[in-house]
Amino acid sequence: MTAREPLIAAFLEHAGWSGARRARLAGDASFRKYDRLVGAGGNAVLMDAPPPMENVQPFIRMARHLARLGLSAPRILAEDVAHGLLLLEDLGDATYTRLLAAGHDEDALYRLAVDVLIAIHARPATEAVPADLPAYDDARLLAEAALLVDWYLPALRGHPTPAEAVEAYRAVWARTLAVARRVPDSLVLRDYHVDNLMLLEGRRGIAACGLLDFQDAVAGPIAYDFVSLVEDARRDIDPRRAASLRARYLAAFPALAPADFDAATAVLGAQRHCKVIGIFTRLAVRDGKPDYLVHIPRVWRLLDRALAHPALAAVRLWIDREVPAETRIVPPGLARP
Repeated sequence: MTAREPLIAAFLEHAGWSGARRARLAGDASFRKYDRLVGAGGNAVLMDAPPPMENVQPFIRMARHLARLGLSAPRILAEDVAHGLLLLEDLGDATYTRLLAAGHDEDALYRLAVDVLIAIHARPATEAVPADLPAYDDARLLAEAALLVDWYLPALRGHPTPAEAVEAYRAVWARTLAVARRVPDSLVLRDYHVDNLMLLEGRRGIAACGLLDFQDAVAGPIAYDFVSLVEDARRDIDPRRAASLRARYLAAFPALAPADFDAATAVLGAQRHCKVIGIFTRLAVRDGKPDYLVHIPRVWRLLDRALAHPALAAVRLWIDREVPAETRIVPPGLARP
């Protein structure tokens, strides 16, 4: 029995679920864990998000905000904010990841996901974005991009990245991020990819797309969630499908200049790929979670493709100099035999 079990038992008893059977659903890259509860009244999901590492208040706030927008986030059935425990509506097992593996219509799933973004971005920012939501400002984007030099390069080379190289890296990114501001800001869910999307039976339109893992939402450029969807760290997406989804999105916003959207997509894609390479390395080095390392070669391929955009010329020069193509690999000391 873990130290949190008495807290969980008391929470479930207070919520009326003390007799439910529990089965582990999943953990993720954070410290959160999820159990499915099966009781006399149906199913629910227990989120165990131990403080101080986790804070459930952003999840609660965003779940309720998304519901007000007509979107399908899990309903909050019970909460114990102080102890990091939530009882959530069980949206089932039909994640995009499982459906795609089973041969479901890939085009239909991705079109639905893009339609959710269109519906959010079509709203005035004052409606789409809660008033107290943090801004995805350049300081935050830069700190995330720096995870590449903070974690990946030291693991690759066996020593910290020299200060002058870090300074030059941050400087080229600081100049480049302005390109991402050529598109409007809206709600950014941040981890908008197939692992966090579901297809919900009995719901129509955009409500048929279930949303998970949105507690880190911010207010930022509309291109961010689009690139998160179509340049997925965990699976390859046919470039023709990505192009079709781009056309679908742009058709909904005729006033949006395609060149500005493409430039913002390239910059935010590259920023995200640098962040993800750093995070996957940190998960292995610091948190003992090496399973994500298998995706690093794919993320490097996505980063290489993004760096071909002229807006990223300075970043590309830095990376070509400091991380030559033949060294863009899983750090040897972390790679599994």
